[in-house]
Amino acid sequence: MTATDSFPNGAPCWVETLQPDPDAAVAFYSELMGWTFDDAEPCGYRVARFNGRRVAGIGQAPAMLDRGAWVTYVLVGDLNKTIEEVNEATGSVLAGPLEGQNGERTALFADPSGAVFGARQGNPATVAEVVDAPGAWQMSALHTPDLRGAQTFYGRIFGWQIEPMPESGISLWRLAGSTRRAADPTLPDDVVGVAVEADPAGGVPPHWAVNIQVLDADDLATRVVELGGSMLMPPTDTPGFRNAVLTDPNGGVLAISQVIIQAE
Repeated sequence: MTATDSFPNGAPCWVETLQPDPDAAVAFYSELMGWTFDDAEPCGYRVARFNGRRVAGIGQAPAMLDRGAWVTYVLVGDLNKTIEEVNEATGSVLAGPLEGQNGERTALFADPSGAVFGARQGNPATVAEVVDAPGAWQMSALHTPDLRGAQTFYGRIFGWQIEPMPESGISLWRLAGSTRRAADPTLPDDVVGVAVEADPAGGVPPHWAVNIQVLDADDLATRVVELGGSMLMPPTDTPGFRNAVLTDPNGGVLAISQVIIQAE
């Protein structure tokens, strides 16, 4: 488990789901994940906690979004500069800058392939207080048909470097100076995300997938259906993990992972 009170600029720092019906999403995720929620902010935004620590958020989906969606946010020191750099790098500004509480500012973007992500600035900004633990955010993964283009874009905007993992089909996003440990002890401490080169003919649009760690992927998969959601990918074993992909009742897609401890 990694408890963290701060992230360096350029590091993914927060995840949230934007929902057409935030109250229904609060009810679903509180039952599914065991999260508790802070009182709603004036805009209706709700912060989710696990064992008292911030892990995610639920907010109102903008009019352009007709279903739920999970978004990964990157911490930046100057949101206006990030907006300029995204535009210059042929990305798109979808929303913002949006003014939040206590001077926090956020914006939503799409990279050149169309994958959506966010950025936030604040003093301090709202960030996850625990990661890589059951009930908390594990990692975010970019699925893109243009890995080379993604390397150029995110390297320019956030200073990320990409490193392929041989024979895995996965590449690591690394940020110098980051100490956000991944749950897998074989990964370097400065890994801030992963990337997968997706087949453009596969029918899945480019996106940033959000992954939450769970204790029992099979039990959670059963409860998702009981609570009105569905499974896009049933629990499946990969080296070190048992993974699944679910949708909540409003169509928000979320990946889950159970860490498998190998017997010695």
